[in-house]
Amino acid sequence: MRQIALLALILAAPAFAAPGEDTYKKACMACHAAGVAGAPKTGDKAAWAARSKAGKAALYNTAIKGKGAMPAKGGQAALSDADVKAAVDFMLSKSK
Repeated sequence: MRQIALLALILAAPAFAAPGEDTYKKACMACHAAGVAGAPKTGDKAAWAARSKAGKAALYNTAIKGKGAMPAKGGQAALSDADVKAAVDFMLSKSK
């Protein structure tokens, strides 16, 4: 009986998002899922490899300050720099 109760607790537990995933969904996914305005698609290894050559600091800077059609912090000015960096890391992890 205790095993059933334990299983019920496990199944009812909330799913935990990967670090940066919530920010990605809130501020980045609209463009990076579809490649809007030249945004590198999440999961596109070649596109991210080319951008990664400049280093993470450059990617973070672009995400935080914006570049071209990409608004600073994905248009979500209230996001912390740490949240934006976590979203960049999340997209990179999905694009290896």
